[in-house]
Amino acid sequence: MPDDFFNQLSDPANFQHPVNVTGQDKNLLFNQLESMLHIREAESCLATGKRDGFIGGPVHLGVGQEAVAVGVAGSLRKSDKVFGAHRSHSHVLAMGADVYRLFAEVLGKETGLSRGMGGSMHLWDKPNGFYGAVPIVSGTVSLAVGAGLAAKLQGSKDIGVSFLGDGAVEEGVVHESLNLARILNAPVLFVVENNLFASHMHISLRQPKASTARFAAANDLPYEIVDGNDAVAVHKAAAKLIANIREGRGPAFIEAITYRWYGHVDWREDIDVGVNRSSGDVSAWRKRDPIRRLADGMIQAGLCNDTFISELKSRTQQTISNAWQRALADPYPSSSALLTRVYASTGENRG
Repeated sequence: MPDDFFNQLSDPANFQHPVNVTGQDKNLLFNQLESMLHIREAESCLATGKRDGFIGGPVHLGVGQEAVAVGVAGSLRKSDKVFGAHRSHSHVLAMGADVYRLFAEVLGKETGLSRGMGGSMHLWDKPNGFYGAVPIVSGTVSLAVGAGLAAKLQGSKDIGVSFLGDGAVEEGVVHESLNLARILNAPVLFVVENNLFASHMHISLRQPKASTARFAAANDLPYEIVDGNDAVAVHKAAAKLIANIREGRGPAFIEAITYRWYGHVDWREDIDVGVNRSSGDVSAWRKRDPIRRLADGMIQAGLCNDTFISELKSRTQQTISNAWQRALADPYPSSSALLTRVYASTGENRG
């Protein structure tokens, strides 16, 4: 039963074993491992940068959730239209964004993805298929439906993708979007990263049932509930559903059960602010580290060894450090940008 499986997945004492990589493409596994490490080190760098005062705005981190973005991205094309939320560093990086330009954006530099005008929560990288993230909860869900419908009308095999959190399903527009996507048979994949918390409140205090897949069932969408800390499981589910979507079978839904190691915002763990989140919970979920579990599975299968993993991590840390230092040295936008970049130019003289 879905409820039983969800309950197993949401208990951090379960699913701590190495990922089963039997029969998986070796190149894909190495790409997944490298991409997750890349995202982890980038977000760890952002956490330190925020703590040390280099970043002015809020930074919402998804350390521990890397397998969701990486698992889904493996079946996407640059021509697909992907939308995120306010915790989307992993999404844009998994799609292929330059980490240096991400750092520059978060730092408010001219060389950022949005020329320093968006910061951490307004990410955009159209060349890699990432069409936007916003801090408004559920603000991009309907846009993904529109993008999918546009692709359908254009006769392409492209799809819209909406990454959202479990808190977003409490917004009306999500239910309207699920319904409309199903009625119009729009090629859209909804990916709920259920990390059990919306801001500081546990899902058990907000909803009668902790699984959000029931909303997919209510709207007649095929869905998969997966271990969001298992990149192989996420990839399998996403690959199957995305293939069906591209064949014109309508929208689909993935609920990936995962957990963010940091708290709601910035580098703090949120274990001392009166919420249902303890140091024991965080420690237990860290044992389900998606990177370590995939690495252990690959080692057990004889694909690599601990030395390889250590060297890969070291190279990744150096790459991230170089990108961070480069972004720190970049210039800020000129003060005139505050006005000249507010509106898009139409080429008309408006007097």
